[in-house]
Amino acid sequence: MECTLGQIVAQKKVTRALLLKFGRNAGKSTITVTAEDISGNNGYVELSFRARKLDDKDLFSKSDPFLELYRVNDDGSEQLVYRTEVVKDNLSPVWEPFKVSLNNLCSCEETRPLKCLVWDHDSRGKHDFIGEFSTTFEEMQKAFGEDQAQWDCVNAKYRQRKRNYKNSGVVILADLKGSLFPGLHHGRLSDSLHPSNGDPRNSCSLHYINPFQPNEYLQALVAVGEICQDYDSDKRFSALGFGARIPPKYEVSHDFAINFNPEDDECEGIQGVVEAYRNCLPRVQLYGPTNVAPVISKVARMAAAEESTGEASQYYILLVLTDGVVTDMADTREAIVRASYLPMSIIIVGVGNADFTDMQTLDGDEGILRSPRGEPALRDIVQFVPFRELKSASPAALAKCVLAEVPRQVVEYFSYRELPPRGLGTHTYDAGPERAGQPGVRPVSVSSTLGVP
Repeated sequence: MECTLGQIVAQKKVTRALLLKFGRNAGKSTITVTAEDISGNNGYVELSFRARKLDDKDLFSKSDPFLELYRVNDDGSEQLVYRTEVVKDNLSPVWEPFKVSLNNLCSCEETRPLKCLVWDHDSRGKHDFIGEFSTTFEEMQKAFGEDQAQWDCVNAKYRQRKRNYKNSGVVILADLKGSLFPGLHHGRLSDSLHPSNGDPRNSCSLHYINPFQPNEYLQALVAVGEICQDYDSDKRFSALGFGARIPPKYEVSHDFAINFNPEDDECEGIQGVVEAYRNCLPRVQLYGPTNVAPVISKVARMAAAEESTGEASQYYILLVLTDGVVTDMADTREAIVRASYLPMSIIIVGVGNADFTDMQTLDGDEGILRSPRGEPALRDIVQFVPFRELKSASPAALAKCVLAEVPRQVVEYFSYRELPPRGLGTHTYDAGPERAGQPGVRPVSVSSTLGVP
């Protein structure tokens, strides 16, 4: 099997053919690798089950029951969490207590479905099914607290065939204890965070909201954003986040409005973006993988709509703040190559002290960026800025670095499209930048979008 860790994390589940020593397929055999985010919660729970009046599956003795506890994954598959010991010759068994982490039990999500199956053990491995029931960890806690933690153990075949069938016994949660349960909040883990950025409540996190000093993301946002906003005609910015579980369903999103208004994701000025960011952070759960391609594609769709007007009216700039850890590099390269044909540029600001090799690759200064299929970008539209090297720079020096390539990129695009500025006939068109301030010519409007992981 050949596969990178990044591909596994980005796709969540990867299935590949099993290969023999010299690259030949091992018949029809396949292997599936599933990626699972492990949170920082180290809590555990100790559970103890017993049963009462289970069905007797043996002819000359009583059943030898054991219990299996499964977690139901997002794709509907089931993952074995724990299998108890076998209790011989007993229809009302008491199984030994067992300890399991919250990650393994329910991925630290109280409402994640759990399934319990009870079997009659067979020494030849052909165990007889007694019955099952479904629950959640949330339900377990509530029922145990109310002394009602028991479930009918049901065999669906018997229920269909027998008119007066009630159950095949009862399973009882005899005990529940452990570290109760600091990371669980409203059915989700409040500190299930993207590992590269860290828990925003931790002072070591790049997203840590310090009441006395802005974090690195805010420093970069204000410093670079105030430079870019002078070139935005209405001073309104679409502000998008990527790599988080967002309310109300806490599904992972890679292009959500940080003001939580998908119909109008624009913020008033850079200060409006700062306020939206501060309000957004406590309400989301930062979550990997870090996929940048969806944000690029979203802005590219807006730029494509502008391109269809056939006018030199608007040019889009996407400002991406990132710590450098990008999971979907192949898709990101593909998205940038497609965007190179559109009226848009991308400024990537590296925050923190991570390895920014991938970002420098996307910049294309050392060679033409190509898609995974080998297609070259029409033009270089990416500018990478390592903020750590410019923290102490003067505003003029920072502006020079941030905007070093944008004017050329704007001119290159409209030259390629042979589009004059609005108000100028094509016969008088001059692609040179000296035309920008000529009387009677309306300058191109720059529209800015910010992406924050």
